Parts: sequence; structure tokens; C-alpha cells
Amino acid sequence: MTTAIVDTNVILVANRQHQDVSEACVVSCTRRLQAIMKDGRVAIDDGYRILKEYQNKTTPQIGKRAGDAFVKWLLRNNANEQRCDQVKLEEHSVRGFKSFPDDVRLANFDPPDRKFVAVAVAHGGHPPIAQAADSKWLGWAPALRDHGVSVEFLCPHDIQGFDDKKKGRRGRPR
Repeated sequence: MTTAIVDTNVILVANRQHQDVSEACVVSCTRRLQAIMKDGRVAIDDGYRILKEYQNKTTPQIGKRAGDAFVKWLLRNNANEQRCDQVKLEEHSVRGFKSFPDDVRLANFDPPDRKFVAVAVAHGGHPPIAQAADSKWLGWAPALRDHGVSVEFLCPHDIQGFDDKKKGRRGRPR
């Protein structure tokens, strides 16, 4: 059973709450969440920061969308050690979390996303972080890799297109 960390945008894409992604990206995110629910594992922080963020952006109690179903599943399974690892995080005044890498290349890393990296570093198995549509992660991936953190880009064409657009480059045809 493989373990993953799921960035919130994967859930939002699966819920069709990100208008600029392709249908292939929606399908990829939906399949990844379904695979975790079927026979995978997920890692979150022990302070429920990740789970609270998911809940603030979804409607698991009434929603019928794929991302909502995943959050509902996680709410039911967050204490189930067979399906969910709760990773202890310690806060840090500068980096946000002690386990977030002290690396100048990550100095501008989005503070709200640091919890995902901190969980990956603090988790003994260094599970990958599933990422859908945040192109800033493309630039951070090499530095993260140097610290044992891998990023699973679920929507490579979409994320590259967002990065190209942001940097004023002509995007690749889809």
C-alpha cells in the first residue's frame, strides 16, 4: 500500500473547482484520489492543519464530487492507522515547521503549502506530494528533491502551460 500526501489543489481540481484545467487533469486527479481510497494510504499532520484546509474548501457532508468524497473518506479514516499516517509537526518561527528544509532555494515557498513539505520530510517513508495545478512547484521541485521530497505532477501539460503563461512563454499545444 503506497502512501501519498495530497495538495489541496488536487481535491479542488477533482471537484471541478479550478476552471482553467483540462478535462484530462480532472480525470487524473479524480483517479488518484480514488486509488488512495481504494487501496492506498494518505499522510497528514497530527494537528489536522491539512484536513482543516480540505474541509474549508469542500463540502464533504453533502457534496457528491470526487474531491468531496475523498475528504469524507479521510474524515472517516484519519484515525485508522491502516489508511492514514498522522505525522507530528513542530512549528518553527522562520520556516513554519522544523521539518521544512532550511534551504535558500525554498525561502519564497508559499507559507500555506509548507505543511505538505513538512509532512513529507518528517514522515519516515518520505511519501510523494500529489500536485495538480500550482506551477510554482515546478521551480521548487529540484530543491525539494535534494531534501528527499518528490512531487507527483498529476497534470504535467496543464502545469507546464500555466508556468509558460506566467513567464510569458508561448505554451505548448495540448
